[in-house]
Amino acid sequence: MTALLAVRQVSRTLVDPEPVSLLRDVSLVVERGEFVAIVGPSGCGKSSLLYLLGLLDRPTTGSVTIDGEATDDLSEAQRTHLRLARIGFVFQFHFLLPELTALGNVALPMRRAGVGRAQAEARAGELLAKLGIAGEGWKRPDRMSGGQRQRVAIARALANDPVLILGDEPTGNLDSVNSTRVVEEFRRLAHEEGRGVVCVTHDREVADAADRRIHMLDGRIERED
Repeated sequence: MTALLAVRQVSRTLVDPEPVSLLRDVSLVVERGEFVAIVGPSGCGKSSLLYLLGLLDRPTTGSVTIDGEATDDLSEAQRTHLRLARIGFVFQFHFLLPELTALGNVALPMRRAGVGRAQAEARAGELLAKLGIAGEGWKRPDRMSGGQRQRVAIARALANDPVLILGDEPTGNLDSVNSTRVVEEFRRLAHEEGRGVVCVTHDREVADAADRRIHMLDGRIERED
């Protein structure tokens, strides 16, 4: 079976104004149905790796393959299309558009992918209901709690039915109750829906709930458990 995500001997170096190595010879495989946490101290390369996995940056050397498709030689337009179709992002700061309702925020990725308004909003409503906030779809983000906003962000990440979910400190601004809800949803997305879930986190609860932990230090994978 082809791995959902395969990173092979990736390095990332910044050269301006002088060389700085962000990642050094990193290799990683994530399978469908797997929930993986990337952990380590600040500045160890966790976020740099996540940006490569999400096609928000390119490696200096090495390769990234997503769902069987090599990404290194893709144009920016092709990378954008692949990201929109197969990858969902959940960030610490949810980045919901304040002028849109929850329903509008969730529908937006589908609209950008060419889905009609009625169909996009219908699916957005279904996703909000699945995440337990069906009655909040009419609200704008500033009228919602932090936990509700993060669940809207998860619904938005799922809008185009991606195979890979990437989380960047997704529980960083949540209380313990809402943090647990997010963790449970990530486990469900991996174990019940067969998606790959990869989270960068400092949260012990997220790390403990993952199927596997990737420990990073100084731009390298130090160990896995």
